[in-house]
Amino acid sequence: MSDDPNVPDPTPPDPSADQTSSEPLSRAIGERYLTYALSTIMNRALPDARDGLKPVHRRILYAMRELRLSPTGAFRKSAKISGDVMGNYHPHGDAAIYDAMARLAQPFAMRYPLVDGQGNFGNIDGDNPAASRYTEARLTAAAEALMEGLAENAVDFRPNYDGTLEEPIVLPAAFPNLLCNGASGIAVGMATNVPPHNLHEVIDACLHLIKAPDARDDTLVSIVPGPDFPTGGVLVESRETIAEAYRTGRGSLRLRARWSVEDLGRGQWQVVVTEIPYQVQKSKLIERLAEVIQLKKVPILADVRDESAEDIRIVLEPRTRAVDPEQLMAALFRVSDLEVRFGLNMNVLIDGRVPKVCSLKEVLRAFLDHRREVLVRRSNHRLDKIAARLEVLEGYMIAFLNLDRVIEIIRHEDDPKAVMIAEFKLSEVQVEAILNMRLRALRRLEEIELRAEHENLTREREGLAAMLADEGAQWAKIAEELRETRAKFGKSAPGGQRRTEIGEAGEVAEIDLDAMIEREPITVILSKMGWIRAMKGHQPLDAEVKFKDGDGPFMAIHAETTDKLMVFAANGRFYTLPANNLPGGRGMGEPLRLMIDLPNDAAVIDLFPWREGERYLVASKAGDGFIVAASDMLAQTRAGKQVLNGEALLCRRVTGDHVAVVGQNRKLLVFPLSELPEMARGKGVRLQKYKDGGLSDAVCITLAEGLRWQETGGRTRSEPDLSEWLGKRAGAGYMAPRGFPRDNRFN
Repeated sequence: MSDDPNVPDPTPPDPSADQTSSEPLSRAIGERYLTYALSTIMNRALPDARDGLKPVHRRILYAMRELRLSPTGAFRKSAKISGDVMGNYHPHGDAAIYDAMARLAQPFAMRYPLVDGQGNFGNIDGDNPAASRYTEARLTAAAEALMEGLAENAVDFRPNYDGTLEEPIVLPAAFPNLLCNGASGIAVGMATNVPPHNLHEVIDACLHLIKAPDARDDTLVSIVPGPDFPTGGVLVESRETIAEAYRTGRGSLRLRARWSVEDLGRGQWQVVVTEIPYQVQKSKLIERLAEVIQLKKVPILADVRDESAEDIRIVLEPRTRAVDPEQLMAALFRVSDLEVRFGLNMNVLIDGRVPKVCSLKEVLRAFLDHRREVLVRRSNHRLDKIAARLEVLEGYMIAFLNLDRVIEIIRHEDDPKAVMIAEFKLSEVQVEAILNMRLRALRRLEEIELRAEHENLTREREGLAAMLADEGAQWAKIAEELRETRAKFGKSAPGGQRRTEIGEAGEVAEIDLDAMIEREPITVILSKMGWIRAMKGHQPLDAEVKFKDGDGPFMAIHAETTDKLMVFAANGRFYTLPANNLPGGRGMGEPLRLMIDLPNDAAVIDLFPWREGERYLVASKAGDGFIVAASDMLAQTRAGKQVLNGEALLCRRVTGDHVAVVGQNRKLLVFPLSELPEMARGKGVRLQKYKDGGLSDAVCITLAEGLRWQETGGRTRSEPDLSEWLGKRAGAGYMAPRGFPRDNRFN
C-alpha cells in the first residue's frame, strides 16, 4: 500500500466487510417472522374497516376502472383483467387473482356483487369457474359507488410495487362494504370472519349513529337485527346472543336451511328445501344426505332428490306419512349441513394499520370517519377547481368588457401576452385562456353564460366553505349521500330486500335418533380378516356364507338393528358400533377397522350386543381380571374406551355364583364370584396362580349345576360335583377332570 495520500489504493475495499453482523439465531428468526406476519396481516388476509376490501380486491376493482369497464360499457376478457392486475399492481399468481375476481362476481358468495361476470363463474354446487380466457367481466354499480371520488383526491395514493404507477391506499366507499359483503381470511396468529348484512339496515344504523354518536349497542342491533346472507336461510339465534356477538365482535350464529312441507294429496307429503346455509356446497350437502340415508342415521328419511334449476329445490321424502316433519328436519339439522354455525369474528384493520376485533358500533364509526375525511378532501379539491375556473372566468369577463382593445392588441402587438398583462392586470393563466379562446366564443350569448357560470360557481364556493367550517353541515351532507346510496341499492332496488329470516332460538327439542331406528332382526358376521356385515333376519349361525379368497368365518351373532354392538379387542379396549350402521349382507361387507380406530396389531376377541344392567368378566393372558358393568363399556368415540390394562384374553357375561378358570397347565380352579371386584378400569386381581404359562379360559357358572363341556364328537359331558376344584381365588387349582377338551377351553 502506498504511503502517499494522493495515490489511490489499487485494491478496492470489500463491500461486504462492513455489512457483516452477528446476532442470536432466535432474534434473527423472530424479527424476520414478525416481518412476515405483519405483511400477511396488513397486505393479504385482513380487510380494511373503511372500504371492507383486501389489497387484491382493491387492485382488481381499480384496474377494471382504469380499463373503463363501467356497468353500462362492454365486457372484457377476464384474462386481460387479471393480466393487468398482475402486471401493474399485484405481482402474484394470475390464478389467485382470477379466483379472487371470480368470487366478487358470484351472487351466492357476495351479497352485493362488485363484478358483473359473463360466462361460467362457478355455481353453488361448488364447481370451479371456467378458465379466464373463456369468461368476461365488468364492474357493477356497487363497485362504481365504492370508487366514486377517486379522481377528486378523495383518498391517498401510493406507488405500485415497481414505482411506475400509483394505486389507491383505500377506496372512498359510498357504503359500508365491510358489513354489506362481509369478509373472511386467515392471517398469522389471527383470523377474520365478517358475515354479509343488508345494506338498507346498515345505512339506517349509520344514519342513527350520525344523529346520536353515543348510541347504545342494543339500539344499533335493533336496526341491524342480524346478518343477511346472499343464500338466505333462517338465523335461529336468540336476540341476546346476536347482541352479545355484535357488542364484542366475536360470536357463533346458527344458520339453517329454509324448508316447507309440500302436500302431495291422499295424506302424502314431502319436505322441500329452497334455501341452504351460506357457503355450503349443494352437491356436498346432497352427498351427505345420501350418506345419512345409506347409513340409516335418520331412519325416517327415505330418499333425497335434487330438483334444482336456477333456484334451489331439494326434495326430502319421509319413510312413512306418519312421520312428523318437524321431527324429521330436527334430526337432519343435527347430522347434516342443513344447519351450520357461522363464527363471527370482526377482526379488521383500523385506518389500514392496526388490527382490532371491533364491535358493530366501532366498525360503523370507522366507516363514518372515513366518509367525513373523503367529504372534506373532495370538497377542498372542488374548491381548488372552482378557484381555478373563477380565475379564468374573470379573465374572460374582462376580455368581453374590452373586446375591441383585446382584438387590437392581438392583431398588432408582437408580444400580446405582456401587453395584456400590463394593461388589464391579468394573470398568466387568464391571458393564456383569452389567447386560446375560439372566435365563436365571442358571441353575446357566450358572455351571458359566462356571467351565469361565475355566479353559480361563486354560490357553490360559498356553500362548500360554509360546510367545511361547520361539522354539523358535514354530517348532514354525509347523511344525504348515504340516503342517496340507500335509495339506489336498498330495499326498493332489485335484490335489496332482506333474504335471511331472523327466527326464534330453541325451536327444536332434542331428538333421540336411536329411537327412530326400526327394530329388525339381523345376523352379524365377522370374518377372520376383520370384514363385517349384517344379514337380514336371524340366520342359522353355522349357515354357509361366502367370504373373500383367503378369508373365512370368525364369529356370527344374532342382534337387532337397534342394538349397540360391543367389540372387545386384545388391547383391552371396548369399541361401540351401532348395528344399523353395518353394511348389508349382499356383499362381503366392509373392514371393521374403517368403522372404529382399531390398531392393526390388536385382534378382535369378542363381539356381542350391549345390554343395560349386565356385567362382564374380563381377563388378561397373565391371569388377572375383574368384573365390569355394561355402562362402563360404552364408548362415545371411534377410539373406544380403555377398560382392561394388559393384553386381553377374554370377555364373558356374568351369570351364576362361581367362576371356573383353567390355565395353560390344564389346572382347573373354581372360586366364588363374590371374590372378584367390580371396576371401571384397571389391571384387576389375580384369578389363578401359575408356575409357567398363563390363563387359558374362564367362565361363570352356577355351582349347583356343575360344569359342562362339549367333546370333539359333539357329545356333551358334565362334572356335577366340583368340590375337588373349589378353592380361593388366586389358588393353583387341580388337574382338569378326565375328558376335558385338549385346547383347555370351555366350549
